[in-house]
Amino acid sequence: MHPDHTTPMSTPPSAPSRGGRRLRNIVVTMALGATMFAVGAVMLTPGGNTAPRPAGHGRPDEAPRGSIEALQARVARLPKDPGGWAALGMAYVQQARSTADPATYDRAEKALRTSLSVQGEGNTDAETAMGALAAARHDFPAALRWASKATTSGPYGSSAYGVLADAHTQLGHYDEADEAVQKMTDLRPDAASLARASYAFELKGNTPRARALMQRSLAAAATPADKAFAHSVLAGLDLQDANPRKALARAQTALRTAPTDSALLESRARAYLALGDTTKAVADYKAAIAIAPLPHYLLGLGELEQALGHRERAAENYDLLRAQDRIREAAGDPADTDAILFEADHGNPRRAVALAQETLRNRPFVAVHDAYAWALHRAGRDTEALVQADKALAQGTRSALFRYHRAAIHHALGDPEAARRDLTEALREPGFHPLHADAARDLLQRIDTTP
Repeated sequence: MHPDHTTPMSTPPSAPSRGGRRLRNIVVTMALGATMFAVGAVMLTPGGNTAPRPAGHGRPDEAPRGSIEALQARVARLPKDPGGWAALGMAYVQQARSTADPATYDRAEKALRTSLSVQGEGNTDAETAMGALAAARHDFPAALRWASKATTSGPYGSSAYGVLADAHTQLGHYDEADEAVQKMTDLRPDAASLARASYAFELKGNTPRARALMQRSLAAAATPADKAFAHSVLAGLDLQDANPRKALARAQTALRTAPTDSALLESRARAYLALGDTTKAVADYKAAIAIAPLPHYLLGLGELEQALGHRERAAENYDLLRAQDRIREAAGDPADTDAILFEADHGNPRRAVALAQETLRNRPFVAVHDAYAWALHRAGRDTEALVQADKALAQGTRSALFRYHRAAIHHALGDPEAARRDLTEALREPGFHPLHADAARDLLQRIDTTP
């Protein structure tokens, strides 16, 4: 893939309707967090797991170019406008990803199904949004089907290629994902496409290239939410490079203009944690959760409180995670990596193995391989765990937590030298995890002092 090659297509796309233009703007903003993410998500969490990272992390009711209320008024006035229903559906997807409210996904699907009932063929807007909705629900095979349909009906729609890239990434089709990102970038070299190109290189461990592309995404960002997203990604890359002071400075600066952006608050919390200021880290995690109680925020705070010896406070966050998991299970949705890792470390490892096996069937992504590896290790199945840990790192992804997981597996299998190599790499990011960073240092010390 050559994301620098961004010459626009010589044949311009047909002009979209006003509803289509509004949806395109919404989709472009969503694309910054659409699955690699989730939907697709275009970034990794501190542990290397994907997580919802919508632009508009700030106020949950933010929607680009018009609020949800305005879009509702539009469809009430024009009930036969497929573009209006599609725009409303995508706005609901964005809101759900910002608030972690699964009920909003149902409202999104209802709006999108209405759009498709009004215009069943060639409705690229609704098809793209349905793909984003499926990806947000972690139904990546469905996301791939909808995105493929959208790129067929609207071959010049860059947003559809973004959803296509997200689906291919989560399904482990990394070459196909690169092709989709390249197509998206060729069609529209904007903040969303450059962010996906950045993620493609981050996934392969090429942090300098990922950083350069995300800087370009930041320069192209047209909204405060887009800028905040780019800053949160860049702060994460700073932490990977063991530069928490730079990450802190970046998050501090960005929060001056986006003080309620939950991803920036989490980035600052992680920077404070790496610098040893746990009081401020706890405060920022709590502030992020108050805005959006996303699982990786709850898990991060719970494990930090546990590391500080605050068992009751940790339990409060763990109880919320369990409640979220019960809702997920009742809906029949697959477990995300945070749920698998939480179950492995704080619940029943055998159940974690079962959750991972179920998720892996439709999502053979690197982070799922890592979570499966850790669940197998915690269940005492280290030979199988090593196979999965190797798959998690096969793309070259720089994840300190992935490295620590594989190190523990190597050590359990009686290979201290391989464990030492992975621990050394993991500890290049010394504050990578509230609990496991200390465990990694202890394990390395034991290896080094054992004859």
